[in-house]
This record gives sequence, C-alpha cells and structure tokens, in this order.
Amino acid sequence: MYRANEERYDFMTYNRCGNRGLKLPAVSLGLWHNFGGVDVLENGRAMLRRAFDLGITHFDLANNYGPPPGSAEENFGKLFKQDFLPYRDELIISTKAGYLMWPGPYGEWGSRKYLLASLDQSLKRMGLDYVDIFYSHRPDPDTPLEETMMALDQAVRSGKALYAGLSNYTADMTRKAASILCDLGTPCLIHQPKYSMFERWVEAGLLDVLEEEGIGCIPFSPLAQGLLTNKYLHGIPEGSRAAKSWGFLKPHQVDPALHKVGKLNLMAQERGQTLAQMALAWILKDRRITSVLIGASSVKQIEDNVETLKNREFSDEELHSIENILRS
Repeated sequence: MYRANEERYDFMTYNRCGNRGLKLPAVSLGLWHNFGGVDVLENGRAMLRRAFDLGITHFDLANNYGPPPGSAEENFGKLFKQDFLPYRDELIISTKAGYLMWPGPYGEWGSRKYLLASLDQSLKRMGLDYVDIFYSHRPDPDTPLEETMMALDQAVRSGKALYAGLSNYTADMTRKAASILCDLGTPCLIHQPKYSMFERWVEAGLLDVLEEEGIGCIPFSPLAQGLLTNKYLHGIPEGSRAAKSWGFLKPHQVDPALHKVGKLNLMAQERGQTLAQMALAWILKDRRITSVLIGASSVKQIEDNVETLKNREFSDEELHSIENILRS
C-alpha cells in the first residue's frame, strides 16, 4: 500500500494562482505523454508516487491524452483509485476538452454539447466526482465564445469542476473570455499556453492580459518537448519523443535547434544546473507564472526538474547571454 512521504510539502514552493485563493506547486506534472495505453502502467505509477512525494500536488490531463485518446485518463483513474484516493483533497486534478474525441459533428471543438459531454466522460474514465480545473483546450472558430464560456460556467455550477481555465487562447480572446466568465460569476482561474525558450508568443501580450485580469499562468511544453534537456545534445536517441511515430516532436524540429541547445547547456553547467533546470528556472523567473507543467518519462526526470527550485535567480549578464543564444 502506498503511503505518501510525510515531508512532501517541505520540498515544494506553492504559488497563488493569479489573484484567486488557490495555490499550485511551482512544478506540476502533465500526463500528455507516457501515461497512455501504449505505455507501461507501472512506470506511470512510479512517477505519480514520486511526484506527490516531492510535493507535486497538481496532475494535469485532457480527454484526448494517450494514445489512444482517453487512455491517459483511464490509466490515471486506475492509479488514483489504488494509490491516491485517501489524498483526494490534497490534489489538484485538471482535464480539458477541445480536440477530436469521437466521430461526428459533436466530437470536438467548443460547443456546449461537446464540452459537457466530454467532462462527463472524463469523470467516468478517472472515477472522480469532480475535477479541480476544467479547461477549454482550444478556441473554436465556429462557436460563439459566449457559448463555450457558458459551458465552463455550467461545469463549475454543477459541481463537476471547481474552477474554469483556458488553453491556447490568444491575448485578445483571453480578455474577451475572461470578461464573459466574470459576468457569469465564474472567473477564469488560469491559462495554459505553450511557452518555452523556443516558443515565446505569450510575451507579446498574453502575459500582460493575464496579469491585468488576475489570471494564473501554467505553461505547457516548457522544455520544448525535451529539446531543452540533455537528451538531444548528440542527436535523436532511441525511445525519445522525436523517435516515436506517435509523438508531437518530429525529427525535422530537432536538428535546427541543436547548436542553440549546446550553447545553452554550457551556460547551465556554469550555473551548476542541468539544461532542463535552467530552462524551467528561466520561465519561473517571471512573477506572472504560477507553475510550469512538466512532462516526464522517468522518476529521475521528475527529481531533476524539482531540483530547479534550488536556483531560480539569473544575473543580468546571464539573461543577456541567453537572449543572444536564442537569437543566433
């Protein structure tokens, strides 16, 4: 029987999510990869246990995570029932809906019918009465924003979600969505954008909107699908995301980045960090960031990422050097 480490809260920093009452760990664990039906369940179990033992209280999912779609939620549900049921009130569990899940016109995007049906399916797969955060995973160009936000509001009012969130919304759409949600009485808690040293679109307005609206920010892919680690310093290793046919990182994305990765890795070594730790610290330096959402394929990666919290400060010279590398 799993018993959580009694000192788990000593390892982690917890940040307030925007101007809301909820706090999230500075490092959260995403189940986008390595928890699906094609993966080894016991490895997932070991990662979830170690994450919680290190104070990671937030596990992030989506209806389509796998592969196959839905299998990450199913596997999480099994592990939750076996290991984490006694700790439910210490956990933040989130899921999302927006991408394709079933055939026909009601199986994706942002209609009220799809979002609420998907949430019911997600709760069933995970064996939960509610999720802590329910996200609109992407904006729908063909559904009125008001309808999508009303669905999030209903999810919260029904008790099937405690908070509402957005993912992959532009700055302008986020401002509009936040206004609608406030009018409905269900303020937007958090935004989950793609953000890393290699993907910086959020700096062109979104982070400012989140600060103005009091919304938290939890970037996904902060390590650029593993590019900002030591994994690809010498090419594409067997078993990596870029080597898997079902992964989102493709070989053609790796080669152009290798010269920058090598230089960044040398900087990280000078700081006494791994490249992954420096990349996470670089994002967490911004006070508008609530948490970084890591993915992992091993317990060691989780441990390495949590070590980030021991050194999150950068000198002006270091930040200048990083900018020069990224622009080269």
